[in-house]
Amino acid sequence: MAKQRISYVPLDKMDARMRAEMERCQREGTPRPESSAIRAHVPACFWFFADSWNNIFRNGVLDHAIKELCRLYVSRSVSCEYCGNQRSVKATQSGAVIEDQVLDLLNFEKSTAYNDRQKAALAYAEAIVWHLETDDAFWERLYRHFNEAELVELGCMIGLTMGQQSWLRLLNIEHHQVLAGTAASMAPGFEDAGRLSATKAQADYWAKAKPSNAA
Repeated sequence: MAKQRISYVPLDKMDARMRAEMERCQREGTPRPESSAIRAHVPACFWFFADSWNNIFRNGVLDHAIKELCRLYVSRSVSCEYCGNQRSVKATQSGAVIEDQVLDLLNFEKSTAYNDRQKAALAYAEAIVWHLETDDAFWERLYRHFNEAELVELGCMIGLTMGQQSWLRLLNIEHHQVLAGTAASMAPGFEDAGRLSATKAQADYWAKAKPSNAA
């Protein structure tokens, strides 16, 4: 395994409020404890992300499953294995996000796994991630499915997760290293350290393929 670049802050170095949030991460994921333990080096960074993620990803004006698909699109695009091997419990328990959809994210326009609304949201994510030029037809497509408040929230969420995942990718952190023993928000095949290692060793493990813009 590659060398980890920034250490985890031990729980006994955190205050009671921060430990409570870490325990929520352990129970529910989104985010998982390891990334939170990295941000805990600077409490302002810890709470900036925790509060923003709660307000515009787990909650907010737009249905959560759309945001989860776009979060996973970012994971595939920037090759953040730590984030890409997670699934939002809220989205998967509702049945709104299934693994067949996750497999086809970078080919979403040609895929039959998504409806028109999901494809429009993913096109928005694609344009942000890959710095694509947009025209009137692009925005007309978005406004057929989303209002302005929804587009603001989704754009902010995509920007936030793109920045965080692009950063976390560099740190070589891994699941089941902080507050281990829970499968909360882990993708199928990554529920514990043993299964995670076995899945990542498979020839068709998703991160072994180089991402590219489908456009």
